[in-house]
Amino acid sequence: MSSQKMQLIAREMNFAETTFILSKEQRKGGYDVRIFTTSKELPFAGHPSLGTAFVIQQDIVARKVRQIILNLKYGPVPVEFDYQNGKPSNLWLNVKNPRFGKLVSPETIAGLMGIDRNDVDGRFPPQVVSIGIPFVIAPLRTLKALKGVRPSVDEFDKAGIREILLFCPESRDPDNDLAVRFFSRTYDIHEDSATGSANAGLAAYLVKHRYFGKSKLDVRVDQGHEMSRPSLLRLRAKETGGQLGVKVGGHVIKTGRGDLL
Repeated sequence: MSSQKMQLIAREMNFAETTFILSKEQRKGGYDVRIFTTSKELPFAGHPSLGTAFVIQQDIVARKVRQIILNLKYGPVPVEFDYQNGKPSNLWLNVKNPRFGKLVSPETIAGLMGIDRNDVDGRFPPQVVSIGIPFVIAPLRTLKALKGVRPSVDEFDKAGIREILLFCPESRDPDNDLAVRFFSRTYDIHEDSATGSANAGLAAYLVKHRYFGKSKLDVRVDQGHEMSRPSLLRLRAKETGGQLGVKVGGHVIKTGRGDLL
């Protein structure tokens, strides 16, 4: 199938992302996969990768495995499987060596999101983190501030920022550790209910800046409540010898099946 055909199908599907498994056979130890939004191909995306690994395990491999490697444009991405009662429970996306970019001023974040400068947590600098796609990660002080953001298209364009993840140390559920909101400058300002790749960047950010005072991390993150589409992600990260490894985990289920005519 050509790239043009994949793009057309992704546009017709009209989901956030559509993945294509190019072959049932492995190449270089992994399965070749391409990911498209309705408008372009992505080098990497978190939730589609977890779902694609689940489909490969269920429908292609059809047996219990500990790991499946996806060959993405970003590079080979391992997905690990945890099992409960013989069935996949959590899947874990492994991301190596996230890249850290420029710092962004709290004043810029406040202008972007229509909040007060003091709503931005001054203990930690907003920063660009890249997991194949660059995201600005910005810490806020309170859940009230996170709920009250009003993103501005003009300020996004003025700052040259496309993707931003905001988080705070309060959550909607006492069992969780952080609350997250994610916004993207697409045709307008789009909010996403679940962002695995941006949360991988968040995990890297939390460890790099020792947000919890440690070089390792194991937290639960909730997202999507403002859209009435709540999601839950597990984030694990560890820095050893200057190398930073990140895992993003979630539960995957199959909700539908169809044929391409």
